[in-house]
Amino acid sequence: MTEESGKITVTNPATGEIAGTAKLCNADDVNAAVEKAYDAFLKWSAVGANKRAAILFKTAELVRRNQDELARLLTTEQGKILPEAKNEVQGFAAVYEFYASITGTARNGDALPKSDYGYAFTMREPIGVCGAIIPWNMPVLIMAWKTAPAIAAGNSIVLKPSAKTPLCALAIAALAKEAGMPDGVLEIVTGSGEGVGRALAQSRNIASLSFTGSVATGKEVERLSCGTGKRLIMELGGSDPMVVCADADIDKAVAGAVSGRFYNCGQTCTAVKRLFVADEIADEFTEKLKAATAKITVGNGILKGIRMGPLNSREGLAGIESALERKGSGEVVSGGNRLTEGAFGAGNFFEPTIVLNPDEKSPLLSEEIFGPVLPVVSVNSLESAIEYANKTPFGLGASVWTTSLKNSYTFAESVDAGIVWVNRHLKIPPEVPFGGEKASGYGRENGLDALKHYTRDKTVIISP
Repeated sequence: MTEESGKITVTNPATGEIAGTAKLCNADDVNAAVEKAYDAFLKWSAVGANKRAAILFKTAELVRRNQDELARLLTTEQGKILPEAKNEVQGFAAVYEFYASITGTARNGDALPKSDYGYAFTMREPIGVCGAIIPWNMPVLIMAWKTAPAIAAGNSIVLKPSAKTPLCALAIAALAKEAGMPDGVLEIVTGSGEGVGRALAQSRNIASLSFTGSVATGKEVERLSCGTGKRLIMELGGSDPMVVCADADIDKAVAGAVSGRFYNCGQTCTAVKRLFVADEIADEFTEKLKAATAKITVGNGILKGIRMGPLNSREGLAGIESALERKGSGEVVSGGNRLTEGAFGAGNFFEPTIVLNPDEKSPLLSEEIFGPVLPVVSVNSLESAIEYANKTPFGLGASVWTTSLKNSYTFAESVDAGIVWVNRHLKIPPEVPFGGEKASGYGRENGLDALKHYTRDKTVIISP
């Protein structure tokens, strides 16, 4: 991605070729978009729930109808393999369909019993113009998470996609307009964090800002938003632990570790980033994990038969190499190298990598590693695994693999995480609230929680 002459040039991370261009917006563009969104909000908030739902359903229908083209565009600008891109596009449609189905409940309030003062009830109202800042790793799905509940509740929203992946957001916004979304209800502003993100955070005319990205950038967004009165949802990444107990189904757990770590080339906030395996099964598990990892074919995600695409950027490559080179980073038993020969040389390719028993202070266990490197640590008990799991500032997701109900409950109650899986990892249905704890942020997206965030209570008291 480069910025020049008033435009963003998006680069295909697999080939280095130009994938497309977008406008390089600035603070004036943001202010104009917010003003336009406010004018749209005044009308959209008065539109009936059935009509709002119909437009959301129609948007989902058009996205599904154009899923092949959107998936190819997503692969081209982000790098993930085509099946993953198609899955993400379908995920967008599923989120819009879910919120369309519950649009009629978005503003439901409560009726209180008659008292000496008369009658009272509450109603929920949309909050106004909302803002959203989304990352490059899952740009289509996270766009849906942030826009669908806000729009369903009767708000308008101004969305900033990453400058690395703006193309799908623009294409989907065009489909939403084709579906009947009124002009201004969904505004896209493309540009840098400094030029666009800062203006969204500082705007006093935005009622809510939902951000997904790094801890450092999230802290800056909080600082800039301070004093503006806006609500915040912050999803700041994680270092998700996966714990495999001695009684686990080893083959199922190995498959879960491979898909949980190497999906999207390991560039997912809720990816398996630290793997803790019971001593009794560690050798067998590791051998099977190495064998499964060796079968992963790496290449341009647009091609058939490829199971893992490139990292999104050269900076990502450098970060992975730096983490592996630092002291105490463990024994590399599979992979560990940048791929540079032939067609690989033009892209950002790295081998799927397994590392055994890094030091607990290694960045592989103490930081969020955004790439295809999986550290494996053997532990002598579930309690020890939980202690390891909680030894980071993060608290986004975590999974335990076991056939014991007791182990499942013990882990779920003890681990610091906003979402816990048992015998699976990564999957987040649209009806399930999602968010983190500790340094992973606060607030919840998806489910009914998101509708509550994008509406406000009003109490009405009627005297007889």
